[in-house]
Amino acid sequence: MEYNSRTSSSFFAQHAQSSSSSSGTPGSSSAGSGASNPRSSAPQFDVISWYPKYQSCQRYFLEVAQHTYPCQALAAFINIKLPFQRSPSSNSSSSNDGTSTAPPSFRAASGAYAQHQYGCVSLHPYIRRLVATGFDVAAILHGWFGDEWGSGVGPLHEQERRNYLFAAKSGGWASVKKEYDVVVDEAVPYLMPLSEVDNAEIEGAERLWSRWLAMEDWMLGARAPGQSEMQGC
Repeated sequence: MEYNSRTSSSFFAQHAQSSSSSSGTPGSSSAGSGASNPRSSAPQFDVISWYPKYQSCQRYFLEVAQHTYPCQALAAFINIKLPFQRSPSSNSSSSNDGTSTAPPSFRAASGAYAQHQYGCVSLHPYIRRLVATGFDVAAILHGWFGDEWGSGVGPLHEQERRNYLFAAKSGGWASVKKEYDVVVDEAVPYLMPLSEVDNAEIEGAERLWSRWLAMEDWMLGARAPGQSEMQGC
């Protein structure tokens, strides 16, 4: 079967539908058995709708943000190279003395040239570094990733904050430092505790941490905490 975008969209649509139908709707077999799907209360994340917004953040970061002085200054301070600094064609994107040049105008539907010039650039390392150094505030995320940062990199930012909490809980400072060091010349210069933390974020992380501890003990499926009591009712 030929694999194309329509095939991919159909696959994801069917996957999302099956995930929703497995949540135990009234009259379904799972409801009749008395067992409850632990994922039934979890919101479904629409990857298909999210991806164009993430691509918009990628384009903004590549075409605009990395060529601005504030972005370059912060990247130097937190010791992470920007894509143009990794590219052999970096001389065409900045002046010889390393200072920024005037950024090109951003076109939301463009980006093919930037992707071709810099290759496939993941935003994850930059989000990780901003989180670990305490610079993951809304103003900086907007300046680096554009107007759609909330829906484009927002979910990744939320996940990385949770990962950072888990790393701190599972190991000491040295362990976290090692985890967030990428390469020798781009090691994270320091670590900062998470900022702007509210109770909802902590409680959500605690619930997921408890599920992870259950995973370590193979307390999954019917053996998951709370499942045995529900099946015995």
